[in-house]
Amino acid sequence: MTEIIKLNNINYTVNDTKILKDINLTINEGDYLTFSGTSGSGKSTLMKLVADMISPTSGEILYRNKNIDDYEATDYRKQVSYCFQQPTLFGETVFDNLAFPFKVREQEPDSELMVQKLKLANLDESFLNQKVIDLSGGQKQRIALLRNLIFTPDVLILDEVTTGLDKTNKNIIHSLVMDLNKNEGITILAITHDQEELDDSRKIIKVEDGRIVEDK
Repeated sequence: MTEIIKLNNINYTVNDTKILKDINLTINEGDYLTFSGTSGSGKSTLMKLVADMISPTSGEILYRNKNIDDYEATDYRKQVSYCFQQPTLFGETVFDNLAFPFKVREQEPDSELMVQKLKLANLDESFLNQKVIDLSGGQKQRIALLRNLIFTPDVLILDEVTTGLDKTNKNIIHSLVMDLNKNEGITILAITHDQEELDDSRKIIKVEDGRIVEDK
């Protein structure tokens, strides 16, 4: 197995409150890790640290054996991509959102590639011109996820992305993510409270009171 991310003695403190305590974790290429634990246990904070959205108070995070602080932040986030629980779409249309990853890379938007990605999430090409305000909650979540996948990342972080969705949308997203992991080798780090997803998990990392208490 090839190590892709390693957390060494990670601590995170806010206003003298220790949110994360002595976190040590090795993540290998192709892993599918599910993080569970009560609300406020530190799961999302841990994922934001891995995504370089916040910085640890002490300790180090390595990506491909190099401290993430040594990467240019934008370049790092192209490889380690974070998808939020509440999808945030911008602009007027789905096209505006799927064009964003091209603009970040100073490339011309590729409509054909966008359509290919839409099909992965059971959406057809007509959605490119759909107005964001007309999308359902499940459709918004799928578009937000696809925006992260226009250019395939090495690591995809999912922060309770199926919370509040109906069973159909949950199944579409779950199948898409499983396929990305199994067939494309993308490393998946997923936070969930959904019991079905926990039951299907390959490996569960349990976080309580800012510590990893169970790794099975």
